Amino acid sequence: MTRLNRPRYAARLNAFKVKGGTVADMLAGAGRVGGLSAADLNYPDHFAAHDPVALSRLLTDQGLVLNGLAMRYYTEDGFRLGAFTHPDPDLRRAAIDLTRRGIDACAEMGGSQMTLWMGQDGFDYSFQADYGRMWDDTISALAEVADHNPAIDVAVEYKPNEPRAHALMPDMATTLLALAEVGRANTGVTLDFAHMLYAGEMPAKSAMLAARKSRILGLHLNDGYGKRDDGLIAGAVHPVQTVELLVALARIGYAGVIYFDTFPDHSGIDPVAESRANIRLTDRLIDLAARLAVDPALAAAQARQDAAAATTLVMAALLGA
Repeated sequence: MTRLNRPRYAARLNAFKVKGGTVADMLAGAGRVGGLSAADLNYPDHFAAHDPVALSRLLTDQGLVLNGLAMRYYTEDGFRLGAFTHPDPDLRRAAIDLTRRGIDACAEMGGSQMTLWMGQDGFDYSFQADYGRMWDDTISALAEVADHNPAIDVAVEYKPNEPRAHALMPDMATTLLALAEVGRANTGVTLDFAHMLYAGEMPAKSAMLAARKSRILGLHLNDGYGKRDDGLIAGAVHPVQTVELLVALARIGYAGVIYFDTFPDHSGIDPVAESRANIRLTDRLIDLAARLAVDPALAAAQARQDAAAATTLVMAALLGA
């Protein structure tokens, strides 16, 4: 049966943050979930009090493996105007060098992937930016960090905006155009469900484009209302679109980690309970997607663009009819 293999799950580590707590405390919280097997660490903030050796030990203590690292440029006030796009070449160089150190830390810990969310790289006003220069600087930076260690994959996680009014990498098409110009084999895309929604995209279509023109290196599952990065429990608002994405990924053969990029802290939800809900619901949706991915009736309905028949089949699977 075509399906996503039973996945490894990871969760947003900062969801387990408690006042006065440490990275060790956050990892202990993730360890209490019982269904998480991997973790992503943020660089450099999660490394402020622990070196890579210590963090590897803390992961092992909780029965977790490192999926990869994610760069966080917001830790540096100097990058508010941009990291890879900063007009000051010294600050742009500092951002690139920080990323290279993050890649080194990832390799030292046995990780295989660095995820780049370039939230500071964008603009807020008309006439604020030289768009061509920003684009060229970003392509050059991405090529340099990808070349730093070809054994480490570099994944771009796009997002329409926040904190900048307009992100330089706001959607799938722009990201794929950039990666084509970068032209490095160890680059690809991280899909974030909520980001795709408020980019105005259909997530399954975006996954198809990523697999066709690049590589899907990561999947962030969550949900939202399409106006911002709500970070709600996976499938809570858009279960049909979530299943369609999982069907697309099953047909593509995606076998990577599923990372729950959700924000229980925004609503005061217990993060352990929220992670367990994410796991239970996603397990169920993956099983449904596995059956739908090889359902000849659904394939036939899609081939003739029969929305009524396809919707009836999908809703029967979702509702148990």
